[in-house]
Amino acid sequence: MLKGTVVTIQRHIVEQERMFPKATGDFTGLLWDLTLAAKMISREVNKAGIVDIIGLTGESNVHGEAVKKLDIFANDLICKSMEHGGHLSVMASEENEDIIPIPNEFPKGKYVLLFDPLDGSSNIDANVSVGTIFSIFRKKTAGSESLKEDCLRKGVEQVAAGYIVYGSSTMMVYTTGNGVHGFTLDPSIGEFLLSHENIRIPAKGRIYSINEGNANTWDEGTKRYIAHLKESDSATGRPYSLRYIGSLVADFHRNLLYGGIFLYPADYKDPKKPKAKLRLLYEANPLAFIVEQAGGMASTGKERILDIQATELHQKMPLIIGSKEDVMAYERFFGQKQ
Repeated sequence: MLKGTVVTIQRHIVEQERMFPKATGDFTGLLWDLTLAAKMISREVNKAGIVDIIGLTGESNVHGEAVKKLDIFANDLICKSMEHGGHLSVMASEENEDIIPIPNEFPKGKYVLLFDPLDGSSNIDANVSVGTIFSIFRKKTAGSESLKEDCLRKGVEQVAAGYIVYGSSTMMVYTTGNGVHGFTLDPSIGEFLLSHENIRIPAKGRIYSINEGNANTWDEGTKRYIAHLKESDSATGRPYSLRYIGSLVADFHRNLLYGGIFLYPADYKDPKKPKAKLRLLYEANPLAFIVEQAGGMASTGKERILDIQATELHQKMPLIIGSKEDVMAYERFFGQKQ
């Protein structure tokens, strides 16, 4: 873009569409609907301290986690914003146990939307950044029926992915497989404006992000790797710095811009039955697509996230993501004999 040019996200999406002469506009319409939902969620997040929209509903989601009122608002808003446009065949959300069919009164489309409506919502009451994560696939089955099979995919099949972080400013970052671009919401005009064009993550960072409160449940490779990061680097003479917010979107966003590594390894309290926490479809896949497009890497410690075939809607995976050299170094530690 020319220096000084003001580019809205709508204009950027249209310009991306022009790169594909056979494009019908359906995908563009889908992204426009998502940006509208993001603006509305941003408005409510910013009001969360002064209206009755924070706190618990008294219910639990499919993962057994206490549900925040704003989680429910964001989930319902995305569903209502996306179901009528005629772009989608089916949706799935971290908050819903099963797939979300498009109501029969609305036309069906050729895309599939998977999303985490409000990642990090346990931090809302403390005014910590939270976010929405989304992943888009093309429908692969024939017909217009809503099928779980269309949602259970490898991450490498994604046609787009992104996230919206609601912090000191609201920012949307997305990729369609042609680089990663960031847009900051200007509330005075109600538009997302291009602020970070063609984001590239540094090949090696100086930041690591992990919940050290779980250290007693880590595998030996992870323990050795974290100990290694705390040692003085031969090149700089200083160790890595720990930066952990506890909101995946916020931690990932910082490391994407500055470089570093985010780690959420499996819980090895019972070595025979390691347990992962982060969701493949709603968190790991979309962020892995983004980081790879920015020159980074995402792994379970032994395999590429985007190559994993999903078998369950709420399948969970370890997630090691960030600067390529840092993730490769972790894999070496993880692969050593325990």
